[in-house]
Amino acid sequence: MKQAIVARTDVGMGQGKLAAQVAHASLSAYEKADKRTRDRWKSGGQKKVVLEGESERQLHELSEIADGRGLPNALIRDAGHTQLESGTVTALAVGPGDEDVVDRVTGELSLF
Repeated sequence: MKQAIVARTDVGMGQGKLAAQVAHASLSAYEKADKRTRDRWKSGGQKKVVLEGESERQLHELSEIADGRGLPNALIRDAGHTQLESGTVTALAVGPGDEDVVDRVTGELSLF
């Protein structure tokens, strides 16, 4: 079991903003997973990776692929209170899900 969080590199988020957006994405996708998936992921150590995303378009495309594979996923839009404009897509979490299925969606991306 694994979760991959794709964070945009093209919007200039500071480290704290990046950490917050990754956390939002992880929790949001986790909440969309069914109980069996959540329990399996939790009991397996909650494996997750953070990957580089290059654009809003890429995150939307990956979300559509994840939907097609039946993976829980969550696109995160910033509230606009600090560094970014309201509604800016910042991150996408894919999974939790079986590691090989998550990798079919995000496996080509570089580690952040």
